[in-house]
Amino acid sequence: MIATAMSQAIRRVADQFTVEVALNPARIEECYRLRCGGYNTDWPFMAGRDDRGQDRPGHDEFDQHARHVALVSRQTDAVMGTARLVLPLPGRPGESFPLQRICAVALPADLPIPTTADVSCFALSHDRSFDTAALLRLGLFQGLIRLSGEIGLTHWCAVMEPTLLRLLRMTGMPFNPIGPLVDYGGHGQPCYNSISAILSRASQERPAVWEYLTDSGRLWLEPAGGTVTTGSGPEQSTMRQV
Repeated sequence: MIATAMSQAIRRVADQFTVEVALNPARIEECYRLRCGGYNTDWPFMAGRDDRGQDRPGHDEFDQHARHVALVSRQTDAVMGTARLVLPLPGRPGESFPLQRICAVALPADLPIPTTADVSCFALSHDRSFDTAALLRLGLFQGLIRLSGEIGLTHWCAVMEPTLLRLLRMTGMPFNPIGPLVDYGGHGQPCYNSISAILSRASQERPAVWEYLTDSGRLWLEPAGGTVTTGSGPEQSTMRQV
């Protein structure tokens, strides 16, 4: 009964929303605006600056080497949710991720920085008719999985609110803690895991979730390794055939 209810709820999400990798500047700007005015779940923004030195609320310096996903209403084409992957900095692995700035504990030795991204900046619109926020976040994770497969990531790290971590565990998507909770304007748990391990657990415990996250396996193949491509334009993406 629970599995059937989850399948039906996931189908409702898929019917009402599409999930996009935000590539064009207009769509990326929509994601930034939502981060300012929407329901931000995990990250207190620092004010970044544009090329003219003007403040850009909702931005931080990590956006310069991040990629964004958008949950888009099929009815209005408006961005209703967003999240980002902060990619590693070539030659500066120790300065790549927000987690490294706010977490005093060393990253695990088995975390391969060149193929890891920091997952952050989950935000959902207040103005939505479909109000199951937990399922909308699953939609964002579908986009993160698609993007991770396209650019060759193998691992994620993050500083996540405990409530989001509990949601992910309930849907068969566990993250491993790195040290204690940290205070960065809110309380968060530094954590990490391999994407394959996350999806393997989901496939065993929540098959309906796995089918949605991976489009029945079409959005994820085990990457061959190497260094991911940074940038935000379509020309920067190393596309994987899935």
